[in-house]
Amino acid sequence: MANLNLFRSFTGKQIRKQSAVNHEGSSSYEFAPEHALAQLAVTGCLRGTFYVDEQKQLDDVLSLSEKVDPEVIARIAVYCRESCQMKDMPALLCAVLSVRSPEHLKSVFARVVNNGRMVRTFVQIMRSGAVGRKSLGSLPRRLVRDWFSRTTDEGVFRAAIGNDPSLADVIKMVHPRPASEARNSLYGYLLGRTYVEERLPLLVRDYEAYKLDRTRSVPDVPFQKLTALDLGTDAWVSIAENAPWQMTRMNLNTFWRHGVFERPGMTELIAERLRDQQAIERSGALPYQLMAAYAHARDSVPLDVREALQDAMEVAVRNVPSFEGDVIVCPDVSYSMTSPITGYLGSATSVVRCVDVAALIAASILRKNVRARVLPFERKVVKMSLNPRDSIMTNASRLASICGGGTNCSAPLAKLNRTRSKGDLVVFVSDNQSWVDRESCNGTAMMKEWRRFKRRNPRARLVCIDIQPYQNSQVADEEDILNIGGFSDQVFSILSRVSRGQMTRSYWMEVIHGVVI
Repeated sequence: MANLNLFRSFTGKQIRKQSAVNHEGSSSYEFAPEHALAQLAVTGCLRGTFYVDEQKQLDDVLSLSEKVDPEVIARIAVYCRESCQMKDMPALLCAVLSVRSPEHLKSVFARVVNNGRMVRTFVQIMRSGAVGRKSLGSLPRRLVRDWFSRTTDEGVFRAAIGNDPSLADVIKMVHPRPASEARNSLYGYLLGRTYVEERLPLLVRDYEAYKLDRTRSVPDVPFQKLTALDLGTDAWVSIAENAPWQMTRMNLNTFWRHGVFERPGMTELIAERLRDQQAIERSGALPYQLMAAYAHARDSVPLDVREALQDAMEVAVRNVPSFEGDVIVCPDVSYSMTSPITGYLGSATSVVRCVDVAALIAASILRKNVRARVLPFERKVVKMSLNPRDSIMTNASRLASICGGGTNCSAPLAKLNRTRSKGDLVVFVSDNQSWVDRESCNGTAMMKEWRRFKRRNPRARLVCIDIQPYQNSQVADEEDILNIGGFSDQVFSILSRVSRGQMTRSYWMEVIHGVVI
């Protein structure tokens, strides 16, 4: 008789054999090169994560770029910049295109390298020699010069923050031609050379005058240009009164340290700004950024301001769809999810961890789908009762507080199968590095549990949201399974389309291929 451990009968669709090994040495399914490159682009910040250091991320991107058509690289660069608001990765992909396909670089450069920070990042990557060249070359140099030509005098001045390289270094490298006497004087000012003061933009003159006379009105210059100055409370109040939304979000503790909230009316002004729907929309705030601001805010920051961040979160995720049928959300709360979402960066490491983002996504879906089941998991499913009427921030904090233990991605599905539960949409948020449920052959444990679940729920769909820059998953893409990457609110847009039936085996890559360049 045949060995039943090896040849046990299995009904239903054939399970695909594993194709890779994950970072814990367990079987998994490897993404195709295009998918893998997109996954790294929308989740990787070229910083160390729980399993992979920054050099490995860079090596992986460069290796995958050799296997992917340049047109697809160009589309991925635009997608991860415009839809996911990534920075270093799209700049790196543009640098890759400068070597592999200058024509495609020319077609997407202005959309990807669209501000001073991105210009400096692109130039530094090129100068490093990481993509195979140490000089900019004629086309990249011209494209950078074109950015200077498109940018107003005031815009160039505002962009002149940061170093390694500074914007002045970039000017020295690409030699943009000044189109006016004002621009010529501005370049002289930025380079520390001779310039005609009267021809400088008014904002620059106001800034220089303020440096000499602090009784003047605080000029409307980037926050970074003011922090190096010895400013008093009056100046900080003026800065806070005129600060844009993102600057306000990022500097609540700074305002508190300088006595801004002690001035009558300032707490109310800042709170109203933070919860202003139009300002939130204009800022392009990502939900995880609001979570970071909330986590960073000291208890000394007024309660009304901290509550305004919760109100802002409700606005930022208002596009989370309401799904028909039974929804099950499975956030990974295992120990590897303690990794900071944007990677380790010394003292500048984000306080937001992968588990916080997973919890945030789960809490956001629960907020709009009050009958959704939330099954947090590590080695096993962790029992927790959440109130969908509680704020997103409250539920996310509760979920994130249980972080720890090994990773067992099949645990939620196994529990659903034991209890013979029904479900129409199952959403996982994880780093996919499962090992507790390791399988030796004939598919991963998660894939097997999903097939059992499907036999009872033939119309069910599974969406796995991976929030780390790894190249494998516990389930393979199929007509009812979709692997996507990212931690921006773009994942909610994808879920919304899936809920309307717009789902195929390679739907996420179809979205990226649909980017017009």
